[in-house]
Amino acid sequence: MSRALQEFRGALRDPQRLQQLLGDREFPIVEGRSVTFVYRGPADQVLLQHWIHGLQAAQPFERIAPELWVLEIDLPEGSRLEYKLEIRTHGRRRLVNDPLNPKLAHNPFGSNSVVQGAGYEEPDWARRDPESRSGSLEELAIPSSAFGGERRVSVYVPARFHRRRRYPLLVAHDGHDYRRYSALQTVLDNLIDRLEIPPMIVALTDSPDRMREYAADPRHASFLVDDLLPALEDRYPLVEHPSGRGLMGASFGAVASLSAAWQRPGIYGKLLLQSGSFLFTDIGDHEGGPVFDPVVEFVRRFRESPGRPAERVYLSCGAYEGMIHYNRAMAALLQAQGIPLLFEEARDGHNWENWRDRLRSGLSWLFPGPLWMVYE
Repeated sequence: MSRALQEFRGALRDPQRLQQLLGDREFPIVEGRSVTFVYRGPADQVLLQHWIHGLQAAQPFERIAPELWVLEIDLPEGSRLEYKLEIRTHGRRRLVNDPLNPKLAHNPFGSNSVVQGAGYEEPDWARRDPESRSGSLEELAIPSSAFGGERRVSVYVPARFHRRRRYPLLVAHDGHDYRRYSALQTVLDNLIDRLEIPPMIVALTDSPDRMREYAADPRHASFLVDDLLPALEDRYPLVEHPSGRGLMGASFGAVASLSAAWQRPGIYGKLLLQSGSFLFTDIGDHEGGPVFDPVVEFVRRFRESPGRPAERVYLSCGAYEGMIHYNRAMAALLQAQGIPLLFEEARDGHNWENWRDRLRSGLSWLFPGPLWMVYE
C-alpha cells in the first residue's frame, strides 16, 4: 500500500486532516511506480478507464468513506497515461475527466485527464520559446486530378525564408491535428532555431475521408506525387531529390505515408511513421473490422514484396498500444531491407502527445540540422 493511501485511511476519523490532505496534494499522487487516484463524490461505483493494451480497461476504485474513493496502480517510471473516470450512479454511467487533476490532453474528440509517471517530463522544445523565430502559414488550394476538385493545404514556411535557397519538403498527414494537438508548428520553430533540423517547407494536409483515402488508396498516392508535389515545386524553391522530401503521419496517416512511398517509389525518400495501423494476420481473420480490410491487404502485399520504399525511416509506437506488435514487426521488416531505420518505443498510448514527444527524434533523424551534423 502506498504512503498516500495509508495517509488517507489514517485520516478517515479526522475530517479536518482529511480535508487538508485533499487540499494539499496534487492528484493523482505519484510515488515512484505507485500512482494513487482519488475521487470524491456520490456514486455507486467508480472505475478508472484507461488505454493500456493488455490490462483490464476498467479498474474499480475502493470506497473508503461514504463519498471517498481510491485506487492504487503500478505505473512504470517514465510513463504517461491518459484516462477518464467512469461514474456509475442509479444504473447510469458517465465518463468524466478527473475533477482533482487539472492536467488535460486534447484531441479531435475532446480531452482526457493525464497522469505523468515518475521521471516523465514534457519536452521543453514542444513549448513556445519566445527566443525562437516564428515561421508562417500560407493557405493553398491544390487542384487535384486524383480526387477531382480542390484540396486545401496549409504550408509552413520557415522564418528567414529566402527564394535563393532550396528547402527540404515534409508532407504531414492530418497536418492540422498535428499542429493543434502535437504542437507541430512550435516544434518546427524551436528545432529550426536551435539548428537541430534545417529550415524546411512543411505541407499540412488533411482528408475528408481519411479512413478510406489513407488506407493505401492509390488515388492518395497519385495526389501526393502528381498533384501536391508539382504545385509546391511551382511555388517554393524545394530540394529536387528524394532525399530532400519526406512523408509523415500517425495511425492511418502512417499507413498513408508508407503505402504512397511504396506505390510510387523514388519520389519521397524519407518517412516518419508514428503508431502505424499496420494490422496484418498470418492466419484467420484480423481483429480490426471492415474498415481495416484494405489496410490488411496492403500490409500483406507489402510484407510479400517490400522493396525499398524509402531511403531512411523513423518509426515510433507506444508500448501501451494494441498496435505495438505490428509496429515491431514492421521495423524488423524494414531493417531487413537494409533501410537505415530508427525505431523508438515509448511508455505511452495511441495519442497526440505521445506523437508530439517523439517529433524531435524523428525530425532530426530524417533531416539533421547543422547541430547534429557537427556533434554526432
